[in-house]
Amino acid sequence: MTKILVIEDEELVRANILEMLEAEEFETVGAANGQVGVQLAKQELPDLILCDVMMPELDGYSVLSALRELPETASIPFIFLTAKASKSDLRAGMELGADDYLTKPFSRNELLGAIATRLEKQSRLRSHYTRALRQVAERLNHIVHYDSLTNLPNRLLLQERFNSICQLLANPEMQNAPIPIFLVSLDRFHRIHEALERQVGELLLKNVAQRLAASLDPQDTIAHISIDQFALILSPRSQHRQDFLKSVDRVETNSQSPKLKAFFKVFAQAILDLFKQPFLLGAHEIFMTASIGISIYAEDGKDLDTLIKRADLARKQAQSHGGNQYQFYQAEMKPISVETLAIETDLRRAIVADQFQVLYQPQIDLKTGEIIGAEALIRWHHPERGLMSPAQFIPIAEESDLIIALGEWVLHTACSQGKKWHELGLEPIKIAVNLSARQFTQIHLKPRLLKILQSTGFNPKYLELEVTESVLVQHVSSTIQIMNDLKALGIQISVDDFGTGYSSLIYLKQFPFDTLKIDQRFVRNLTADSRDAAITLAIIQMAHSLNLKVIAEGVETDAELAVLRQNQCDAIQGYLFSRPIPACEFEVFLNTHRTLYSR
Repeated sequence: MTKILVIEDEELVRANILEMLEAEEFETVGAANGQVGVQLAKQELPDLILCDVMMPELDGYSVLSALRELPETASIPFIFLTAKASKSDLRAGMELGADDYLTKPFSRNELLGAIATRLEKQSRLRSHYTRALRQVAERLNHIVHYDSLTNLPNRLLLQERFNSICQLLANPEMQNAPIPIFLVSLDRFHRIHEALERQVGELLLKNVAQRLAASLDPQDTIAHISIDQFALILSPRSQHRQDFLKSVDRVETNSQSPKLKAFFKVFAQAILDLFKQPFLLGAHEIFMTASIGISIYAEDGKDLDTLIKRADLARKQAQSHGGNQYQFYQAEMKPISVETLAIETDLRRAIVADQFQVLYQPQIDLKTGEIIGAEALIRWHHPERGLMSPAQFIPIAEESDLIIALGEWVLHTACSQGKKWHELGLEPIKIAVNLSARQFTQIHLKPRLLKILQSTGFNPKYLELEVTESVLVQHVSSTIQIMNDLKALGIQISVDDFGTGYSSLIYLKQFPFDTLKIDQRFVRNLTADSRDAAITLAIIQMAHSLNLKVIAEGVETDAELAVLRQNQCDAIQGYLFSRPIPACEFEVFLNTHRTLYSR
């Protein structure tokens, strides 16, 4: 049933309108003044609002302005009721976002006609919006599941395909059927990529992807999981596999069967043979070889991450022997390289030796252009290696318990700095700190956070913790409880790098977070790709419908800024305003009240 809110301070007029609407079987809600009307609009979320212009305290213009600023009520059709009919009055309402005017006194037919027109237009808009969202959802699904360069499945879709293949093993005919994982890595690719133009390197990867994909059966899966690596999973129903098994005298189902192992060897060699012919890329003729590591479910592991890691160990073994060959995983293969071990050892010393620094990248409100927050980002000044990128040491820290100590150090440093800025009398701003998966799921997260907040004296309402989608969806019920515990402290929570993980807004709406950060890859092509622009707009609109603030990351150009402002993104961060900077430089920004529009 269509619900209509009537905001009218004259009781007789309000009662008359409600009576007419109820006679037409509308569900009605009445409000005697503007303040009550705004509250009822937020609570009831009606399908249409009728509002008198001239009311004491809060007039109709103020009601409309307040409702248009709220994401949940911004799109509700709004019709003014007024005894004033001058062009200036009409223009004032329309500029605020009114949909129509009814001049008092009006007839029953005029009222019902205006309502019908607005509801029909709203229905058409919703239908168009639904179709657009469906198209965007399909595009988002493709982006989330497929590599943008090769158009092959990515790591996420590989996981889903792996799960489906494992389910086949429930079939009695498939029990104990080994599932091999082939990790194919291109030998010398980085040298070739550095020697040639970027476009030639990308074209080479596309050609490699096409050759590999053409060698597989439809039941098999190939994924591009890193710049020079592809993962292949052979299904137990693979036609290649069936043909080979028919060619031998007797088939054993045990994974140790030498005949099945022979099939994997034959297949691996067939993959290597694909590289015997050169790749002809314009004026370039490129000869490539590959190294292959092979692990087997469930012999070498039962989850995809473990199987890929072990296949990668075997692949490294193959490359260390000159490449252009394959190796099966063996338990004696060492999982940690000398280089990795050295960095891990240095990490332990670096925490004590105070070799880390926290930089702050401003977050800018797009309405005011003012700094409203800062993301705290760690950097490592290694005494011998120089400035190290987080990409070089964070994965190593995450594989050990070091990420806990490192994450707590960043939290303590950022909260201390925020408290210092507050004590200097600077405008309080929100400070965002990334939480790793290990930090988020640790048993003592809440008491550790409380200890940091108490020792620094930092107000928790100015702290925002950033988590990735992959962290949220691992254990939904426990994750929601953790988030509720954090929010009970007054802390805000944001989803970082939205669009690169495992979920959608429809799925994430059950989590009590406050902010969504659009990953920079969506921002990067805003002005060049209309599809990316449509996706960004849909993300912003859907986030606002869930009462979430939206921050766009990686904003570097005025053109990107213009599109984001037009689409009502709430805030940005990126090199357009500032790179991540030391606390002393950030303090200058705050002292001088630097804004986006005065940069």
